[in-house]
This record gives sequence, structure tokens and C-alpha cells, in this order.
Amino acid sequence: MEFHLEHFDGPLDLLLHLIAKNKVSIYDIPIAEILDQYMAVLHEAEAMDLDVAGDFVAMAAQLVYIKSKMLLPRREEEEEEDPRASLVEMLLEYQRIKETAAFFREKGELGRDLFVKPPENLGNAPVEYHQTVGDLIRAANNMLRRAQRRVPPSASAFTGIVGREPVPVEGRITSILKRFLYHLRVPFRRLFDDATSRSEIVATFLAVLELSKNRRIRLEGDGEDMELTLMHDKGE
Repeated sequence: MEFHLEHFDGPLDLLLHLIAKNKVSIYDIPIAEILDQYMAVLHEAEAMDLDVAGDFVAMAAQLVYIKSKMLLPRREEEEEEDPRASLVEMLLEYQRIKETAAFFREKGELGRDLFVKPPENLGNAPVEYHQTVGDLIRAANNMLRRAQRRVPPSASAFTGIVGREPVPVEGRITSILKRFLYHLRVPFRRLFDDATSRSEIVATFLAVLELSKNRRIRLEGDGEDMELTLMHDKGE
């Protein structure tokens, strides 16, 4: 693959490309290998009669200097700074600038295809309001009532409607039949005298329906004045 000089914005851009191409760490650049490839790109540009900018040549000189510094022997007791440190810092800074530029370029293109309608001339006529303070108060109260209807009722609102333990219908059937031990006729309304909850009221009503369905009692009268009579024979 050929790499032409005009494809790179500067020497740092070319170096970043070579580092990525060789899959090496920017913190541990193999200077000798990168320098050879860097110079190959410059020679290719010259062979194609392309103008090589001075900053590309200056970077080549800096790479040669870093390579020579790394070839010099070091004393074990001396702690010298890595000759590549300044180059790494420049590359990191340039990489951050490229990423920032790409971000702003993308943001700048967001509204490129959007067309805004110009504002309409509505004139300078003042806006008139015909509502009174009372209208606003009534509207606010209506909104409050609607909001309250949307709020689920508290647990206390269900007290007596749904018990923790349902009342068995069989128990209410037994209670009703025991009343006929002392009375021949039992008023319907008196069946609920000992009911302490709505669950017991419902269970008592279901017990009356079950006894009537099985023809164990007869219902006489209307409404709350209705009376229950025990049927000794189901064929009665």
C-alpha cells in the first residue's frame, strides 16, 4: 500500500499513522523501525516530485536525534529521562486535538440540513384575558380533585371490606340452622345482628342463598321483612 504525503496533516499525523499501522504502544515507540518507515514515506514523496514541507524534515531530524540518544551507552547509576518522552507528549497532545476537532466537526454538521421557518408577524395587539380569579380557583380545585382520584386509596380504606382471613360460608350456614332450634321463623334482618365485618355479611348472604338453593329453608316475604322457614322435608 502506498502512502502519499498529502494524506497527512503534518509529521505528527504521519507518526500516529505509522504507530497504528505497526500496532505498537505510543508509550514505547520502536524509534529505529518507525524512523525507517518515516523516511521511506519522505523518499516516496520526493520521487513523486511532491514538495516536502520543512516540518516533516525537522521531525525526521528529531527522530534521528532520539535514535542516536538511545544508542548511546548508559551508566547504571545514572537515571536519565527517556529520549522519547517529549515526542510521546507531543503525540498524545496532537491525538487529543484530533479527537476534539472530530467532535466539533460532527456537532457542526448536525443542523446542516435543517431549515428554520422565520417567525410570523403577529402584530402588536395586546393579549386579552377574560378569566376571573374565581375561574382560576375553580380550575385549580378541579385539578386537585382529579389528582386525588388518581391517587390509590390507603390501606385503611379497605378495613372491613377485605379481611385478612375470609369468613367461611359453611360456618354461617351452621349458625343459621342453629336459630331454628329456638324459633320456627327467623327474620332475615336478624341474621346479620352478630356480623362484625363486611366479610361476615357477605358470607351470611351466601349462606342464605346456599340453603335456599338446596331447599333447606323457604324464603317468604319481600326485602328486609323477609322471613326464613326451615323445611324438614326437601320434597315439601
